[in-house]
Order: sequence, then C-alpha cells, then structure tokens
Amino acid sequence: MADDLGDEWWKSDGAGAGGGSRADLSDNEEKEKDTNMIEMMQQEPTPVPSSPKKDKQPKECFLLPAKEKGKEAPKTKKRRKKKISDLLAKSEPKPGVPEDLQKLVMDQLSIKRSVIELEELKLPDSCFLPANDLSHSLSSYLKQICPKWAKLRRNHKEKKSLVMLIICSSALRALELIRSMAAFKGDCKVLKLFAKHIKIQEQVKLLEKGVVHLGVGTPGRIKALIQQDVLNLNSLKYLVFDWNWRDQKLRRLMDIPEIRKEVLELLEMRLISLCRAESLKLGLF
Repeated sequence: MADDLGDEWWKSDGAGAGGGSRADLSDNEEKEKDTNMIEMMQQEPTPVPSSPKKDKQPKECFLLPAKEKGKEAPKTKKRRKKKISDLLAKSEPKPGVPEDLQKLVMDQLSIKRSVIELEELKLPDSCFLPANDLSHSLSSYLKQICPKWAKLRRNHKEKKSLVMLIICSSALRALELIRSMAAFKGDCKVLKLFAKHIKIQEQVKLLEKGVVHLGVGTPGRIKALIQQDVLNLNSLKYLVFDWNWRDQKLRRLMDIPEIRKEVLELLEMRLISLCRAESLKLGLF
C-alpha cells in the first residue's frame, strides 16, 4: 500500500511538475508575444497629427515688427523754397537802382526775340531819374525829380491824358500814396487808377470829362485804359514805380509775379519807346 501511495505521489508530483512546466511555457510564449508586439509598436512611426496652423497658407504682411521700426530710414524732407522774408532776415533791404529795372526787362522780355528786337527794348540810362535812397517821403522825392511841377500842371490842358503816373501794387497802397503826397500835388487833379470798388466806366468818364494831371494805380487797370484808347500817353512826362515798398509778405512791386507780368506788358506797349525817344523819364521810389 505504501509503495502504491508513494508511486502515486510521485506521479502526481511529476504530473504537477509537468503541468507546471507547460503552464510556464505558455506564459513565456505570451510574454514573448507581448514583447514582440511592443517592439513592433515601438518600431512603427507614430503618425504626428498635422497642425491646423500649418495647413493654412501664411498671409503676406508688409508691416515691420515692432523691434525693427526704430531702424527705418528717416524720411527725406522736401526742400523748402527760400522766401523773401528769409533773405531779408539775413541782410538789410537795398534800395532799387536803374540797373535793377534794366536787367529785369531784358531777362523777362528776351524770350523768343531776335537781337534787333532786344536792342529796341533796352532802357537807356538817360531816361532814369535819381532813385530813392530810402530817405525820402513820396512828396520830397517827387519835388526832387520834378522841381517844375507847378508849371507843368498849369500848362496841361489835354483831356484823357496825364502828366505823371505812379504805379503801385494794390489799391490800398495807391490810397496811401495819394494821402502821403499832399505836400506835392497842390491844386492838381488826381485820379485813382485801380479796380477795387471803382468800375472802369467811372474812370473813363472822369478822363473824358475834365483835365487830370496825376494818376496813381495798379498796372492792370492802367493797361486796360490804354488798350481801350481812353488813356493817352502823349502828355506823360514822368513815370514813377513804387519800387522799394514791401507788403505784409515783404514782397516788392516786382516780386509779385502777376504784377511784374502786367508792368512788363505795360512797358512794352508804348512806354519803352517813349523812354527811348527821351520824352518820358522813369523814377524808382
């Protein structure tokens, strides 16, 4: 009995041992499979999810980053034209001289003209009166250049004509000049020759109605009266330019483009030929 039990115990142990080995083998196989699976999974590249930001096309942007704004090249400023006031601030104004008018006439009227025509436009030195050296009032200057004014005034009898003509840049300046020449004009008839508040028909009536000795005005209105054959230049003896006076912008008579253009046209119409014939004298006040 004991031998049988011993044999059975051994068999059972052997069977148990054999069964345990089988179980161990199956467990090892499963572990190997698991490790193989893990290795295979590790070897396969994991797909990286695409970023939604990368799918969108980047938009072009021309704005510089904040850090680079300081590095921008400075904008070039436009060159400012020099004004007359800038030039006067550095130097004192000089009184006008005959050479100034002569040079201006030749420079402005020399365009598209022949040598012969230019010769006829030259203002001779003999036609100029002494220029104002900035020490005169208008009355004292007119007395200096025209000492026989009283006699000329009495002898003048022709209508639609003048003995003396003063050209300035504006109506307000014309009124100022008329007031400042009270000591010179005496009993002569003075005519306002500008467009502001005065119609040209009124000036035509005054010229046709009575004798006028002296006219003060702007070149535009004077030119219009000459073109309409209302103002005759045959009796004209003195032509005075209000040359040195400056307006609020410090511009002189010839510094204003439209006034300069009208003065040159007026000179070219008849006045230069009268100067060359020595019947007209020019003064720069």
